Amino acid sequence: MQSAVLALAMCFSPNTPARATSFPLPLISCRLRSPNLPHFPHIVPFRSFSSSIAVSCSGFSSRLQKFTRTAASLPESAGEAEESADFVNNLRLGSMFGVWYLLNIYYNIFNKQVLKAFPFPTTVTAFQFACGTVMVSLMWALNFHPRPNVNRSQFAAILPLAVAHTMGNILTNVSLGKVAVSFTHTIKAMEPFFTVLLSAFFLAERPTFWVVLSLIPVVGGVALASFTEASFNWIGFSSAMASNLTNQSRNIFSKKLMVHKEALDNINLFSVITIISFTLLVPSALLLEGTKFSPSYLQLAANQGLNVSELCIRLLLSGICFHSYQQVSYSILQEISPVTHAVGNSLKRVVVIVSSVIFFQTAVSHLNALGTGIALVGVFLYSRAKRMNSKPKTL
Repeated sequence: MQSAVLALAMCFSPNTPARATSFPLPLISCRLRSPNLPHFPHIVPFRSFSSSIAVSCSGFSSRLQKFTRTAASLPESAGEAEESADFVNNLRLGSMFGVWYLLNIYYNIFNKQVLKAFPFPTTVTAFQFACGTVMVSLMWALNFHPRPNVNRSQFAAILPLAVAHTMGNILTNVSLGKVAVSFTHTIKAMEPFFTVLLSAFFLAERPTFWVVLSLIPVVGGVALASFTEASFNWIGFSSAMASNLTNQSRNIFSKKLMVHKEALDNINLFSVITIISFTLLVPSALLLEGTKFSPSYLQLAANQGLNVSELCIRLLLSGICFHSYQQVSYSILQEISPVTHAVGNSLKRVVVIVSSVIFFQTAVSHLNALGTGIALVGVFLYSRAKRMNSKPKTL
């Protein structure tokens, strides 16, 4: 036995030439633990040998774990990275749509409350544009969006847009002050009809058969809802219909403006229109309603139960929501196609109508609800028809 151990020691000795000798590891461990073995200084104890292996393994394990963590932090493929980016982008767009709808709901509620207590639509609209002007100035001052350099030719092209935008908002507020919010937005579902009509007249765009067919439920639904509307009056109806004409005229002019290379982006275009609209509305509000809106009137209204401070707060909130929801709408329009934006706008109208009916507890008959539903379905079908043929034919 001692000779076998001596041979093993010579194999591990540094003075002994290396030769291919192998021993079963458990046998070495068993022999080295024998108390009868003599001491050989060149034999490394198995405990030290196993410890060195453990240290080496632990170092390798730590490096392997570090590599695993690094690999896990990286995308496994370009496809997964693209899917992750699409998910984040869709989540962001969904959040923007939610904010757009929520701001629209609050704007219509606050605006209706203000117009019921303070029936001066021109002054209310001017104040809303004033809030927008302040917000636009802050956006440019804080470098949230680059400030445009508008030359004379651009200003001359934007001015008709601002006039149409101003008239459209005044007429909408006139309608909201006279009839229910749900009825105003049902009438405004007629916008596709005016879009097709004005596009054919000014842009020489010929609508497809499916587009024309989709307008039938739009017109029929609005007609049915109008005949059965409890709060119907001609001022509210005609002003909402006129706002459709002016708003769609603004959109047509916008398309003609965007053809030029030096055209502004959507956000800056809307911002410049807001400032011009405010400038146009201030003298108009003073001329049309300035004599009615006075401290004596406020005192008289306060004596009749009007809470002036509450009115001012709701007027401020309506102005903030008014500009914010349009700003978000233009931001969304820069991310998606106009047809997809139109579908989202149709769904927004449904949300606003339902929320206003619930909040104001508006009386809605079965035929009125049916007409509103048919009109909104027609708007959705119009959006789908536009998607089927996005390149219009010219006359």
